[in-house]
Amino acid sequence: LNGIFNLAQRIAGHELSVLVTGESGTGKELLARAIHYASERAERPFVVENCGAMPDTLLEGELFGHKRGAFTGAHEDRIGLFQQADGGTLFLDEIGDTSPAFQVKLLRALQEGEVRPVGSPRPVAVDVRIIAATNRDLEADVASGRFRQDLYYRIAGITLHMPPLRERPQDIPLIVATMFKESALAGRRFSDGAMKALVAHRWPGNVRELQNEVLRALALGDGDLLDAGLFSSRVRQMAASAKPAATGFDPQGATLKELLDQVEAQVIDAALRRHNGNKTRVAEELGLTRVGLRMKLSRLGFGDAEP
Repeated sequence: LNGIFNLAQRIAGHELSVLVTGESGTGKELLARAIHYASERAERPFVVENCGAMPDTLLEGELFGHKRGAFTGAHEDRIGLFQQADGGTLFLDEIGDTSPAFQVKLLRALQEGEVRPVGSPRPVAVDVRIIAATNRDLEADVASGRFRQDLYYRIAGITLHMPPLRERPQDIPLIVATMFKESALAGRRFSDGAMKALVAHRWPGNVRELQNEVLRALALGDGDLLDAGLFSSRVRQMAASAKPAATGFDPQGATLKELLDQVEAQVIDAALRRHNGNKTRVAEELGLTRVGLRMKLSRLGFGDAEP
């Protein structure tokens, strides 16, 4: 995950549109915020809209604004989210759920750099960076005609993929630590057994599910040390039935440090396989320096640790 955020930092200063892909709950909005706050637009608004949460007519008014009397219930002028985000970033979540008819209107706004509020005869110029996100395969949707090809190339200046949490268990302790720090109950921590259970779980709901489990444990637990019994039965059962062959490590037979070392070794080994042993590319993907990767390879027992 560090590699993804490092790449986000590098592209933040360029006025590229960004498409973030990944399953629901993987942290796509978090990545979008990281890009915004690392850019020159950081002092300007970061505005969010879930495009899959409303029908076209309401979404158009929400994004572009409307004039009083434009439709039933429009009792006053409304400034749309494009104008609210002027000078900043507009994050369009679940853009793949929009209809082709709405995509035409959105494409025009992006091409012209202006929006026309519903019921207004005049367009309004806007300066907005677009970051879009989807859990759909937009390339397949383009091929089937469900998503406009011209809009796809407009929003996908660069595409970043957020892997599901089950593919990055090494991130779980850091995510949990951040959640604890941001809670009103900072200073509490999970036992080794509880952390092993979290790392072993497959997390079909990704980071959002993990957050729910952490909040549940914080609400139900007493004292500073929280154990695995505070988790939902789903997490406890999956952790108990986890098999070493399926995960690459044994969550029941190691200390927390040993467990994290095993996870780290698994991630590095997978990266080495993807890049055919090219350690320079592995270091870049994982957000490490060559020296840092060499030290990890040596510590984790990999042969030929020289990049």
